[in-house]
Amino acid sequence: MKILTRGPLAAALLALSLAGCSLAPGIVQRVTDENPDQLLAQAAQQQPAEAANTRLRAADILARSGRRPQALEVASNLDDSQLSGDARRQWALLLSELGDTEGSPQAVIRATEGLDRMGLAKDDATLMRLRRGMALGQLGEPQEASRLLMQVQTATGREDINDAIWENLSTLNANQASQLAVPGNALISGWLSLAELVRQSGGDIQRLFTRLDDWRVANPDHPANRRLPRQITDLRDLRGKQVERIAVLLPEDGPLAGVADAIEKGIRTQHSNVVNSGSSGAQLTFLDSSGGNLDTLYQQAQSAGAQVVLGPLDKNNVSQLESRTSVPLPTVALNYGESASNTTEGLYEYGLSAEDEARQAARRGWQDGHRSASMLVPDNGWGRRVGEAFWNAWRELGGDVANAVRYNPGAPATESTRKAVSSPRPDMLFLLALPDYARQVPPTLEYYSAADLPIYATSHLYEGHPQPRLDRDLNGVQFLDIPWQIPDAAAGGAEALPFYDSYRELRNEGNPSLFRLYAMGVDAYELARRLPQIEALPSTRMQGATGTLSSDGSGRIYRELPWARFADGTPSAILSGKRLGEVADTTQDNRQGNNSANDGPDDPANAE
Repeated sequence: MKILTRGPLAAALLALSLAGCSLAPGIVQRVTDENPDQLLAQAAQQQPAEAANTRLRAADILARSGRRPQALEVASNLDDSQLSGDARRQWALLLSELGDTEGSPQAVIRATEGLDRMGLAKDDATLMRLRRGMALGQLGEPQEASRLLMQVQTATGREDINDAIWENLSTLNANQASQLAVPGNALISGWLSLAELVRQSGGDIQRLFTRLDDWRVANPDHPANRRLPRQITDLRDLRGKQVERIAVLLPEDGPLAGVADAIEKGIRTQHSNVVNSGSSGAQLTFLDSSGGNLDTLYQQAQSAGAQVVLGPLDKNNVSQLESRTSVPLPTVALNYGESASNTTEGLYEYGLSAEDEARQAARRGWQDGHRSASMLVPDNGWGRRVGEAFWNAWRELGGDVANAVRYNPGAPATESTRKAVSSPRPDMLFLLALPDYARQVPPTLEYYSAADLPIYATSHLYEGHPQPRLDRDLNGVQFLDIPWQIPDAAAGGAEALPFYDSYRELRNEGNPSLFRLYAMGVDAYELARRLPQIEALPSTRMQGATGTLSSDGSGRIYRELPWARFADGTPSAILSGKRLGEVADTTQDNRQGNNSANDGPDDPANAE
């Protein structure tokens, strides 16, 4: 989950920070003439316990004198294991408050570790739990964030955190949400039933508000009844704006025809299942984009009464749309153009971008505490684009790149892997590879005494169906993929997946290599149905077959993907409550080498 800088949750964070200040006791209320810089100099000469207490005094003075970024740095870097009693509690309150207001959720997480063992006063403990819940939400841990925030509301009845609770709770799938249930807790039960109601509405605004009236009758005293989350109330303005006709621009001939056929199958399957469920589906008109120019295609779409356009698929056509000020009809393009950003009014771009996966791998590695990464990417156009995406995201976070290795996909992985872990030694490896090559990397790391190096990979190393014997060499490798490819890791089982009826139907198709494209078609149809909602409410998030989808503010649909880890040769869930890098690999000894390597053209899921 991206850290939000504006919108309902950001406003809630600011309000809660201000509200929290009124609850927190003054850590050091006395007026002091102590110079914080002198205190820090003294601490450098003191024994560890005395130094930690001196640095705490300095951090407090810095915070109260307006030098808050420096205060955060000092409080973050002092050795809190040397503090005890009141000093340890004062440090935790100070660091969590600084992390909250200075935009460092990692500092809040550190300050609130072992919260229940601190012996805090009730109000202080509640405040710390609130801050921890907010920070976890910012760091992409919505399930635990929801749990903590609902605990705070159970204890206090505060309605001003409704938006924050909903922001996290609404991103969970049905299985994740059900794990938050607490027997006898009517407040939590009410939130979970509200989330299920919205989830089952499937983007049908009229159906949502009809069912919402029933929920309100059943939950008259619930905080969300008294103050509905803003994301829900804002949907009222969309009544009567339902999408009833969609024009789909896909090529029937040419190099992208096979990709187009798979996407079309996903679109048609989801449309059929929506109609069969009793919801109002949108009528589809398919237009062949092989030879027609874009203006002609839009005219045909308008003549057919379309309200939304899906397509085009060809990257060059999407780039042409990016050069325009606006498009004749709201459009969800099925690829990304060449521009760094999309500023065309009414145009949204969606696809299975490997570059997005690389950026998410960078963020996840950073959140796990890694600071020096090596890159292992193929020496071709695809590898250069994806490698550049990881490089830029990693450097923007503040990380160092130890080694950037471009390998020959047709050669053994031995030498390229050796270069990736040579001096300077990284503390993580980013891997972009197809399955045959990827399976060679962990055994090679083991040969070079680097078996414990965490590997973060894209979805391309997984063929989409369990192959325990072949994939045993990938044990311990962490990778992200679409929910439909890793149902046990993403949703706790296939039946909890978004659009399960379509999943079940398409999973049985004969060509598993096209399954991601089927899923893309399913989500494309649902994005088109929800486009008025996405345009009006940029904070809209959709639990999709290809990830949690949202608008990133630049006219592109952002996909947040779940993570999995190979264990016994099959993808498994990352253990709840642990960051990826903290899960020990217990199956290193089961790895076996695979000396074959192969690489194909650019991933067809990028539809280029």
